[in-house]
Amino acid sequence: GLVLGVYSSEKDDGAAQFTSAGDAFDRLVSGKLRQLLSLCGPPLKKGKTRIFHGLHQDFPSVVVVGLGKKNVGVNDQENWNEGKENIRAAVAVGCRQIQDLEIPCVEVDSCGDAQSAAEGAVLGLHEYNELKQKKKPIVTPQLHGSAESEAWQKGVIYAEGQNLARYLMEAPANYITPIKFAEHIEQKLRIFSNVKVHIRPESWITTEQMGAFLSVAKGSTEPPIFLEIHYLGSANTNDSPLVFVGKGVTFDSGGISLKPSSGMDAMRADMGGAATVCSAIVTAAALNLPLNIIGLAPLCENMPSGKANKPGDVVRAKNGKTIQVDNTDAEGRLLLADALCYAHNFNARAIVNAATLTGAMDVALGSAATGVFTNSSWLWTHLYEASILTGDRVWRMPLFEHYTKQVTDCPLADVSNIGKYSRAGGACTAAAFLKEFVTAPHWAHLDIAGVMSNKDEVPYLRKGMAGRPTRTLVEFAARLSQDNHN
Repeated sequence: GLVLGVYSSEKDDGAAQFTSAGDAFDRLVSGKLRQLLSLCGPPLKKGKTRIFHGLHQDFPSVVVVGLGKKNVGVNDQENWNEGKENIRAAVAVGCRQIQDLEIPCVEVDSCGDAQSAAEGAVLGLHEYNELKQKKKPIVTPQLHGSAESEAWQKGVIYAEGQNLARYLMEAPANYITPIKFAEHIEQKLRIFSNVKVHIRPESWITTEQMGAFLSVAKGSTEPPIFLEIHYLGSANTNDSPLVFVGKGVTFDSGGISLKPSSGMDAMRADMGGAATVCSAIVTAAALNLPLNIIGLAPLCENMPSGKANKPGDVVRAKNGKTIQVDNTDAEGRLLLADALCYAHNFNARAIVNAATLTGAMDVALGSAATGVFTNSSWLWTHLYEASILTGDRVWRMPLFEHYTKQVTDCPLADVSNIGKYSRAGGACTAAAFLKEFVTAPHWAHLDIAGVMSNKDEVPYLRKGMAGRPTRTLVEFAARLSQDNHN
């Protein structure tokens, strides 16, 4: 199969404006493609397709996809590069049509931006069907022509990174337990000589005095794991690393503060923070980015049992602060508190944590963007600029003292794990809680609860766990590595 792009006509005469690959193919078939397109009715709108059979022996099926207007760039209102998003969406829909025809291979028009085309193809075709007997046919996308093969390959690696996060998040919690998560990431990183993976057991966690993390883990029979990854990509292995921290609750029942049963199955993806940061490091290694990255993922289940945290219990974090656990379903911040304390051991250039932390974040922004709370404008700018390129957007949220007072005004301990006005500003009080465990000048907390899954909002992702914002984290790391060179 072949997927070709066509732009919306600038004029009203409606003549199709092909990409250069589309023009070349049209010449190859003596103008038949243009002719057929004009006979099919009005010009193709953005994201719409037409399919033609029998035009050329090498390509029995050709899908023409609408790319929208030509030469659109960054849309300041939307905070993304519209041209790149249009290509991702159009290519994804074209590739899926080829898949529906059960054609095993598809060549894809670069549409003037091979990286975006590759991302659209590889993200658009991905589906978790490991456990089904009846599977969709596997389609292998490749670049049509050879002009932009390096950019295409880069796009494939970016998309495969996000697909790895989607795979981990979508898999059932009895398949991705803390130890299995760690082993899966270790296996992905085994091929790189400049990566070390440490799978730390419960005894190590106890020695490190991570009392908050252990208090969540003790409710489950699955032992906790602290996954630590060192990627040494910089020419100088002593360069200060970028530290990624990810919440790794492989299943979240809520603990004693039990969640409602409807939709609880989605809590297999409550390790989305760990999945995205670990996948971002796998991608950085595959791209051979010239910087050092450390990944930290506290992994456990949050379950109700006779050993579980009880509302009102007080636990002690690694930095000595006591925490009153007023709601056992606000457990992610307990894991992150200890992991963030540990992250300060590495003299980091920046600490970035990601977590499906609060339902309040989903209420605030929905699935449009990841909420970012940060104490560093430098860090915010890098994340924001990266997200414009990837289309996987971020939005800055407040880290006011106003919220800090709501978690530190606590009857029994130094901090409470929920704000004293419970529902008010829930995402902001969660961020204020984490700030109590951070002294680094460049720290950002990404609350990814709203972008955890996709219904139909991102057209190049199928329904299911989204793996967002893996590509934004990778692009952010790539920008930091360029700073190294400059």
